[in-house]
Amino acid sequence: MQGTVDGFSYGLVTPVVAFLMACLGAALGLRCTVRSVRSTGPDPARRPRRAGWLALGATSIGSGVWTMHFIAMTGFRIDDAAITYDLPLMFASLAVAIVMVGIGIFIVGYRGATRLALVTGGPITGLGIASMHYLGMAAMAFRGQFAYSTATVALSVVIAVVAATVALWAAVSLRGFLSSLGAAVVMGAAVSGMHYTGMAALRVHLHTGATDVTGGETVGSILVPLLVGPLAFLLLAGVIVLFDPLAVAGDPGRDGTSGRTGTAARGIPGQRADSAGAPAFDSVRRPPCR
Repeated sequence: MQGTVDGFSYGLVTPVVAFLMACLGAALGLRCTVRSVRSTGPDPARRPRRAGWLALGATSIGSGVWTMHFIAMTGFRIDDAAITYDLPLMFASLAVAIVMVGIGIFIVGYRGATRLALVTGGPITGLGIASMHYLGMAAMAFRGQFAYSTATVALSVVIAVVAATVALWAAVSLRGFLSSLGAAVVMGAAVSGMHYTGMAALRVHLHTGATDVTGGETVGSILVPLLVGPLAFLLLAGVIVLFDPLAVAGDPGRDGTSGRTGTAARGIPGQRADSAGAPAFDSVRRPPCR
C-alpha cells in the first residue's frame, strides 16, 4: 500500500532551522580551514595546530550537516504509521559524515586549491554528506519500506559533490570574513537542497496488516541527544573561532604583518621597509674629502 508522507508537518520551522544549522556548521568549518592555512611555516610546532584546526573544521561541518538532517526529519510524518529510529545507525551516520568530510578537508588543507586536490577532496566530501543522508534514512523504522527514484537520488549526490567542491575551494581561496560567510550560506543552501532533493526521491510502501515497529526511539525522544550533543560542540567550536582573531578576520596581509606589505616606515627619515615589513636603514653616503 502506498503511504502518504508529509515532510513539513511543522510548516517552515524545521526547514528554516535546519538551513541555519547547515550554515552554522559550514561557517565554522570554513573559518577553521582558513585558520589552518595561517598555521603553515617551517616551524614544526605549527603542524599539530594546523591538523587541529582542520579536524575542528571537519567535525563542525559534519556535525552541522548531521544536525540539519535530523532537525529536518522531525517534521517528517507518515500517515497511519509510527516512526522509530535506530540510535546506533544515527550516530554511525554522524561518524561517516565527520570522517569523509575530514578526508576532503585534509586533502585540500595540505595540498591547497589545486585541481587534483579539489577533484579528489570534493567528491569524497560530497559522497560523505550523501552517505550521511541515506544512512540516516536507513535508521528509520516503520511498518513498511522506502523506495527511491534512481535519477533523483543521483541528482542529490551531484548536488552534494558540487557543493562540497565549491566549499573546499572557498575555504582555501577566500580569506575574507564576508566571502567565507557567503560561501557558508551557499553551502548551507546546497546541503539543504540536497536533503530535500533526496526526500523528493522517496516513496513509502506500507505493509498491510503489519503492526507498528517497536523498540526504537521516537522522534520526540531523539531531540535531547540531537540538540544537546552536536549543538554543544558547535557552540564550543564557535567560541574557539570567535576568540581567535585570525580565524575571524582571515588573512590580515599577504606577508602576515597585519596589512603592512613593504610600505615605507612613516615618521623616520632615512628608513625604508624591507620585504618583511621591518625597517631597514639606508646607507648614508658622505661627500669625499677634498
